[in-house]
Amino acid sequence: MATTCGIILVENGHNVRIWSAFEQQATEMAEHRENRRFLPGVKIPDQVGITSDEQGVFEEATMALSAVPAQFVREIWKRVGSECPEGLPVFSVTKGIENDTLLRPTEIISSILGREKQEHMAVLSGPSIAPEIAEKLPATVTVASPDTELAERIQKVISRPYFRVYTSDDMLGVELAGAVKNVIAIAAGIVDGMGLGHNAKSALLARGLAEITRLGIALGAKQETFAGLSGLGDLVTTCISPVGRNRSFGEAIGNGKSVEEALGATRSVVEGVATTRSVIEMAKNKGIEMPLSEAVFKVIFEGNSPDRTVQNLMNRPLKPETG
Repeated sequence: MATTCGIILVENGHNVRIWSAFEQQATEMAEHRENRRFLPGVKIPDQVGITSDEQGVFEEATMALSAVPAQFVREIWKRVGSECPEGLPVFSVTKGIENDTLLRPTEIISSILGREKQEHMAVLSGPSIAPEIAEKLPATVTVASPDTELAERIQKVISRPYFRVYTSDDMLGVELAGAVKNVIAIAAGIVDGMGLGHNAKSALLARGLAEITRLGIALGAKQETFAGLSGLGDLVTTCISPVGRNRSFGEAIGNGKSVEEALGATRSVVEGVATTRSVIEMAKNKGIEMPLSEAVFKVIFEGNSPDRTVQNLMNRPLKPETG
């Protein structure tokens, strides 16, 4: 996603520098002008600088984009945070929740940069599969910040004819929705792998959204956020896309592979695995019922079989839909 956003920003006339934590990756991208691991065949414009040097990474920057997997955000920002100028706007495209601390990516970055009230922070989220955007297929997302002017600034900076950006002031809701939908996407993949059909998957999405919304409201987010692009929109895309990492991981499990085998089959970080731990802990802390997320947790971390898990879900006590 960082590479894709970098291309968009250059198209809009901005100077862009991509920093990678991995020297070899940065060298290969700079040499071939291509992110061969994640966006093969997509040319990176010559105007995009690429480096792994931490010194001067923010030099002359007017804005920073963070696209680090959630469980590595703290480690990476501890490395580069001292170079970040005070007040430099930072917007995150990471979708996950840190284990143990239960912090969202913007909260982690804010704590490292000493931004107690998350000043100058924003999050960009929504149905945004990077390869499709790189092909200039239409996509629509949301940028959220408690600072309306910052959200509108980012909106103008990164919007393209094929990449439409809305604004929101509910950063908590937008960021939380982007994280928790990955857990439901794993469940959707399991449904696909088991061949349970469209009825089951549709029900999963509807009840999964209900879970995400319950947790979000309990944490202080706005209910309407979860019916929007970063909620329902992102959930649908992640659960139906054949290239989605979380759905594909779940599908491998539904096909009979072990968790280790399913993780070994992907070159990317499957954010939903670690996030599942965080979501279950958050739900327990708030007394929120999240049966689908709990089912995913039991399959991944407690060795429950998908077959038995589905039976248990279907045999839960009957109740009103709104419950």
